[in-house]
Amino acid sequence: MTQEIIFSVWESPEGGYEARALSAPIFTEADTLEELHSAVSHATECHFGKVECPKLVVLYFERG
Repeated sequence: MTQEIIFSVWESPEGGYEARALSAPIFTEADTLEELHSAVSHATECHFGKVECPKLVVLYFERG
């Protein structure tokens, strides 16, 4: 089981935020940071399932 997953996060050119996992094929986006946290949690749980879901989710913000 994966213990942690890291997401790269950046501001979308169209507005809002985008996030991509570095070690799994997971991508999500949202209008606000609060919504992004929820979207990342939901996408991670959907990808791994409740039993295999990593315990630690890290959001690494990139500044361009």
